[in-house]
Amino acid sequence: QVQLVESGGGLVQPGGSLRLSCTASGSIFRINTMAWYRQAPGKERELVAAVTLGGSTNYADSVKGRFTISRDNAKNTGNLQMNSLKPEDTAVYYCNADVMTIQFSVINYWGKGTLVTVSS
Repeated sequence: QVQLVESGGGLVQPGGSLRLSCTASGSIFRINTMAWYRQAPGKERELVAAVTLGGSTNYADSVKGRFTISRDNAKNTGNLQMNSLKPEDTAVYYCNADVMTIQFSVINYWGKGTLVTVSS
């Protein structure tokens, strides 16, 4: 079994910054792609950013130039640095990972989410 735990959410003023972290634990052989999704009230969950094992990244157009995704393969952790936050960034942010387990199965896992509120 694998668990993903997010941290770092909270209340921030427009223009501010937050850094989200995701820690993966359990029967992990390797994490392939690690990603952040978000879901705002009344909206569908959307991809924010993703990073592959090799370090290739992609971002939603709405966050390009403001958010940076990173990962530490040795520690099985990932981060999302969010700068120049806007009220429309308010959402629950979820960590997602494609994990190759020690049994060599590839399974997709979700964290429980962390709330980010951007408001003055």
